[in-house]
Amino acid sequence: MHYDIVIAGGGAGGLELAAALGRKLGRRLGPEKVLLVDRSLFHIWKPTLHEVAAGTLDIHQEGLNYSTLAQRNHFSFALGEVEGLDAPARTLKLKPIIDERGELVVPAREVSFTWGVLAIGSGSNFFGTPGATEHANVLEREADAEAFRKKLLTAFTRAAFAERKQLSVAIVGGGATGVELSAELLESHQVFLAGVGPQHRFRLDIAIVEAGPRILAGLPEKISRQATVALQQKNIRVLTGTKVEAIEHDRLKTSAGDIEAELIVWAAGIKASEGNVAFGLDTNRIHQFVVNRKLETSAPGVYAMGDCAACPLPPGESGHPSFVPARAQAAHQQASYLAKVLLARLKEQVTDEDFVYRDFGSLVSLGEHKGVGNLMGNLSGTNFFVEGLVAKWMYMSLHIAHHVAVLGYTHTAVLALARLLHKRVSGRLKLH
Repeated sequence: MHYDIVIAGGGAGGLELAAALGRKLGRRLGPEKVLLVDRSLFHIWKPTLHEVAAGTLDIHQEGLNYSTLAQRNHFSFALGEVEGLDAPARTLKLKPIIDERGELVVPAREVSFTWGVLAIGSGSNFFGTPGATEHANVLEREADAEAFRKKLLTAFTRAAFAERKQLSVAIVGGGATGVELSAELLESHQVFLAGVGPQHRFRLDIAIVEAGPRILAGLPEKISRQATVALQQKNIRVLTGTKVEAIEHDRLKTSAGDIEAELIVWAAGIKASEGNVAFGLDTNRIHQFVVNRKLETSAPGVYAMGDCAACPLPPGESGHPSFVPARAQAAHQQASYLAKVLLARLKEQVTDEDFVYRDFGSLVSLGEHKGVGNLMGNLSGTNFFVEGLVAKWMYMSLHIAHHVAVLGYTHTAVLALARLLHKRVSGRLKLH
């Protein structure tokens, strides 16, 4: 198979790029020129995985079928996982697809391209912590979130019928994922308790363990302080300056002593796949593809975007190199930029415009009706702080904006209404 543009990875950036290119090329040209490859049949916006893990978001309602999205946005879709890249030959290698019984469904394939885009995301960085791989849950993919949700509901039920009437959860990492997951777990607990008798109510103890001096280190200190107070008011323990030295099946070994926990979630740091090193492209110490200001890798015609790419920012006042942060807004901006670049390439034009990242601020969800955040970021040198229900609504608007980018306004409105009605009928907590 040959396509003019092949995009490997259907996350937020990869999918938005494919949709933008397909709609611009139209029903006749789009499917034959643009191919999106992903290892899953369904797309879910990664920032919502903590809600899936807590059971407060139904993945079957949230997930969008790639084939349907391809048809509506005029691009082609292929199910497959990237195994390797032959950059000089402009060829992408896909692993064979094996079913649950170990039988071959689709053999290994190769897809050739004129221009390739790597948007294959990243995984968790355990920083060599002993026991992390064996005992910590991660939230990298839909399957991870679903697996944790099942463990959580089992743990809820066990605690409800145990004599001790207590469940402990430890979250390693005080970034947005760890903070938001802790708030969603509390909401799951409250909904669960509402459905059982008083004799089965149990206490949920949540601890966030952060090695740095504060949580949400990438955001302004005011946001960090507000979030810390809000979490502590919910009786969530926030342990900063605490390094996790080892993980066992029922506890964290930390610099401040042992922390018992029946469930452990690792949400500290990212690292791209070690397999990226074998692609023949320049990579950094966490295996991200090194790209220039035009998002092009060391191989001409091969681009990288999102969490798997190390894109330099203009030199700051400190003089130290810095890179575009691994955020959904960065992937969205990179998708818009690459759409312009690749459409120009298709017309045999070349653009000298560099990618420029603009920080529009960050928002963090602290539960169903609460959030904190800052708007505008470094855009004008001034930060506007928001909190409470307004911040929560703005946080939800980011999710809606992503859906608009891949579904359009009408389909997004219909989908949002359908999900609201479904939640009203079935309840907030997914128990099956």
